[in-house]
Amino acid sequence: MSNPTSVNETVQAHYTRPAIGNLILTALEKAGKDIEHLTTEDLAPVDSFHIRGRTATLELARTAGINSTMRVLDVGSGVGGTSRCLAQAFGCHVTGIDLTDEYCHAAAMLSRRTGLAELVDYRQGDATNLPFPDASFDVVWSEHVAMNIPDKPALYREMYRVLKPGGTLAIYDILAGPSGPVIFPVPWARTQESSFLVTPAVLRDLLEISGFNVTSWSDTTEAACVWFVSLAEKIRKEGLPPLGFHVLLGSDFQSMAQNQRRNLEEQRIVLAQVVARRYESPRDS
Repeated sequence: MSNPTSVNETVQAHYTRPAIGNLILTALEKAGKDIEHLTTEDLAPVDSFHIRGRTATLELARTAGINSTMRVLDVGSGVGGTSRCLAQAFGCHVTGIDLTDEYCHAAAMLSRRTGLAELVDYRQGDATNLPFPDASFDVVWSEHVAMNIPDKPALYREMYRVLKPGGTLAIYDILAGPSGPVIFPVPWARTQESSFLVTPAVLRDLLEISGFNVTSWSDTTEAACVWFVSLAEKIRKEGLPPLGFHVLLGSDFQSMAQNQRRNLEEQRIVLAQVVARRYESPRDS
């Protein structure tokens, strides 16, 4: 079993860049954006930190039935792209939690600059030990986060615990594919020491054991492959743009992007969009 403390330190080291908020603002200025009057669309190239970006977020949100009455927990909220997208598109209140403190500060700063601070808030914390009371949220949401978490039973137990009975779990995750090990580095890990993929079958079992009823499951690998091939090819031909995921991950994102393209094309990884419901009352242990 992996040591949770050492894994968390490795994951934080992978994602943390000093003064990430300032780096993002500088990149926005280079891209010609007015940093005093930002929009969520301005930020999308850097803060929709998952395959297919805002398109994938809105697809999952519609499938999950998100609306303005809901309180949403975004587990692994990063610099806040998803929380702002959901708040703006649906008018819901979103709380983000992320392991990386620097990301939480950047998320709050960017939310103020996009005028969404009243609808979003952020906390630093561990997804396997969520700092919220039982039954606090209508929706628990997570995009591209579980890959860095070894203790998946604890992750899904905590998601179940903080959901209201009958509440919705919405996840968009990278999973282990059928054709062999991942080629590193990739955007979520530079080495296999901080990568913990499970197969689709294992994920389904984990969710059901935790007390969820899976109501929607879509394999979105083909669309992800088309999107990432286009991104990787653009980077290969033109180099890194002023605004993109490399602002968060550094210049070696270029090699990460090429490896991710191979991992998708060779089915070393697959993508799943999953919606599940928490049973109305707790199940017997």
